Amino acid sequence: MNSRLIILSDLWGKEKSDWVSAYVELLKDKFEIQYYDCCELGGIDKTNYTEENLHSQFVNGGIEKAVEHLLKTEKNQIDVLAFSIGGTIAWKAALKGLNFRSFFAVSSTRLRYEDEIPNGVIKLYYGENDSNKPSENWFEKLSIDFEIIKNKEHNFYAEKDFTTSICKEILK
Repeated sequence: MNSRLIILSDLWGKEKSDWVSAYVELLKDKFEIQYYDCCELGGIDKTNYTEENLHSQFVNGGIEKAVEHLLKTEKNQIDVLAFSIGGTIAWKAALKGLNFRSFFAVSSTRLRYEDEIPNGVIKLYYGENDSNKPSENWFEKLSIDFEIIKNKEHNFYAEKDFTTSICKEILK
């Protein structure tokens, strides 16, 4: 039986996640995949579908709500691939007992506020030009495996070239 991989969306949820299908296509033979819309997990109201409004709802209770929902849903060992706010949600769930084997988070800039790391294999990816990525000191202090992608902004994870490279790492 294939390992279970959960994919957590970015702040936009399924409405702006067409790019996720490229990851699923490359990983579906090796994993049983479950995709989570982080807006649904966090009970986010999408009526005012702007970055500012969604972000505000996540930081004002949505992250915690999503963490609790994820912990209730995922009881067995999983692998995690999470994007942006999804990485923060999965990280906080892992600190509260989410059982993961490997954890890949991309552009999860809110992790820069974390000072505790979950136990397990973790790899983080950030665009070099993402002004909200954690500092070099943060990575060193927490001894986390990471990769900075040259000349890339926050949303580089939606690009085909990157999809292929991260999937190769996950499949190792």
